[in-house]
Amino acid sequence: MKKKLWYAGMIVSMLVCILSGCSGNKEAAVKTEGAEEADSTALEDTSLTYVLDHGELILGFDNAFPPMGFTDDDQNNVGFDLDVAAEVANRMGVDLVLRPISWKAKEQELASKNIDCIWNGLSVTEDRKQNLTLSEPYMLNKQVMVTLIDSDISTLENLAGKRVVIQNGSTAQDAIDANAEFKDSLGDLLLVEDNVQAMLDLKVGGSDAVVMDEVVAKYYINLDANAGQYKILDESLSDEEYAVAFRKGDNALCEEVNRILKEMASDGTLASISKAWFSEDITIIK
Repeated sequence: MKKKLWYAGMIVSMLVCILSGCSGNKEAAVKTEGAEEADSTALEDTSLTYVLDHGELILGFDNAFPPMGFTDDDQNNVGFDLDVAAEVANRMGVDLVLRPISWKAKEQELASKNIDCIWNGLSVTEDRKQNLTLSEPYMLNKQVMVTLIDSDISTLENLAGKRVVIQNGSTAQDAIDANAEFKDSLGDLLLVEDNVQAMLDLKVGGSDAVVMDEVVAKYYINLDANAGQYKILDESLSDEEYAVAFRKGDNALCEEVNRILKEMASDGTLASISKAWFSEDITIIK
């Protein structure tokens, strides 16, 4: 009799353990599922809805970077990139807000959500690919050397011992850093806030050459006020592509901009804006 009672007690205990285990497993499963849902929500990309809900796309740009984005003599913000961005914002159904920024602080401006994108002749680099979300490239560019027209400098070798000026935080700086032999040959390397200041420094004899974007250099030296004053050397330091930069992970907003840019390329709007600024279509989006 005692044995029967003992066996019955064992069976009841086993059943309690089994049932408790199942309940625990179910509870653990529910907790795991809830955690996954929370993680999924946390990782959800709301970049496009953020812009649409706020009704504006805030664009950060260097306002001394003609012809991509700059402040003209009448204190209006103008430029190729700004015109393209205005059309993109219009097709998104939001207002375009132009926010001049310090170029060397552009990544911090983006990270702090002071701006939604950097759209101003931003060159694609490996570092930017790693730390930003970039649109498809829309234009080609080079880093070139600009000197005064009567300068005896005609090659990179001629810059040995010379004073060169560049914009701080630009890919001109990256191009020079990547060419150690060329950099070491220079007499002095001066960093300034923007390319307009760099060109003024060259004009007054404060430097022997400026390293800058070819797109900007061609526009600047072809202005009537600068006609016959500067020349671009045949040799270049690097080949580049321009793209729009967004916060890392803002893929939804980036994809929408890509879609609209392709739409603008297809219907001829992108070519029209390019011809207005460069007299030809130099965009590469198909």
